[in-house]
Amino acid sequence: MPPKERNIAMMGYRSVGKSSLSIQFVEGQFVDSYDPTIENTFTKVTRVNSQDYGVKLVDTAGQDEYSIFPVQYSMDFHGYVLVYSITSQKSFEVIKIIYEKLLDVMGKKYVPVVLVGNKTDLHQERTVSTEEGRKLAESWRAAFLETSAKQNESVADIFHQLLLLIENENGNPQEKSSCIIS
Repeated sequence: MPPKERNIAMMGYRSVGKSSLSIQFVEGQFVDSYDPTIENTFTKVTRVNSQDYGVKLVDTAGQDEYSIFPVQYSMDFHGYVLVYSITSQKSFEVIKIIYEKLLDVMGKKYVPVVLVGNKTDLHQERTVSTEEGRKLAESWRAAFLETSAKQNESVADIFHQLLLLIENENGNPQEKSSCIIS
């Protein structure tokens, strides 16, 4: 059976680790340099519940509260990874705005989303609690994960969770129904 093609966009405030998460997922390495992204596209075949998926991952430029939602990310995308840094309250506030703009542009009340609190390796600098992230994800009916791109902690889970949410949205529910992992 050929892989199901799924387009996923990574979005969030600047320097929250969108590119690091993308590269860790696709190439299995942590790149420790910050070079602001304009836009990168990665592809990877991954397997979830014995189904292969061809994931096209678009790593977007960092957004802020004033950014106009890029309309190209509302078309032909199956799901979204919305990333904030657990060390940045600002990035947590911006992710709420990005989510509102996403729903607005899509004209929908629900889109498959995984909310990701990245940089758990910097736990001593944490300013956003796990509970805050979990509550926000619940209010969105989104999955929630805290990750460390640096330590490759829960990185693959982001995409596996999102692929399950996309399948559910497409009317193909998988065995596992739980969508919150912490």
